[in-house]
Amino acid sequence: MSSHHIVRDDQEPALIIANGAACSNELLGQLLEWSPLVIVLDSAIERVLELGIKVDVLLGDFDRGFDASHYREMQYPIEIVHTPDQNKTDLEKAFDYLYERNIPAVNVVWATGKRADHTISNLTNMVQYREQLKIVILDDHSKVFLLPKKYEKWYPVNTPISLIPIGHVTGIHSENLFYPLTNDSLTIGYRTGSSNHVAADGIVKIEHDEGDLLLMECFD
Repeated sequence: MSSHHIVRDDQEPALIIANGAACSNELLGQLLEWSPLVIVLDSAIERVLELGIKVDVLLGDFDRGFDASHYREMQYPIEIVHTPDQNKTDLEKAFDYLYERNIPAVNVVWATGKRADHTISNLTNMVQYREQLKIVILDDHSKVFLLPKKYEKWYPVNTPISLIPIGHVTGIHSENLFYPLTNDSLTIGYRTGSSNHVAADGIVKIEHDEGDLLLMECFD
């Protein structure tokens, strides 16, 4: 797989490669092509190197006998970022790193699948970075991101869309969804907006008053 392009001024999202289930080479290649910065979590580095990807930043707690000089030689130039804080996941630390570098947006792959606890944590942890980063988590079947209070986007008819609350979300209104929501509330574990779909080609509008709401664009 070819290395990524360098995009000036970080106008395109950075890319984080975590250590969950791999996505397709097609999806990974599309994201790499326009990513100005590629960050790999230490637990995934060997898998990434096998694909021939140029890595800009290797980040993690390096708790498995890590040899920094080995990767510096293989991936020169590369930034090695040691983040030993055990109160945060390596993905959270990567988000912190991007915020400190004033990079406003990031795509994340290999963050779902494999261990269910990691998948749930990776999806729900987006909430705490609402004000710092625009985060999109992608795999071969879904694109997941946190909604602003008002959201509009054009979609083709029958696009599967799920609305998943993180906690309790109130005052939800939608337009152009097959199952409309009108001043509805959703609560994780009790009622969610999964398996909805776009009613007709056109703009979908979603608004909510309070709470944190994930949108999942799904691909069967």
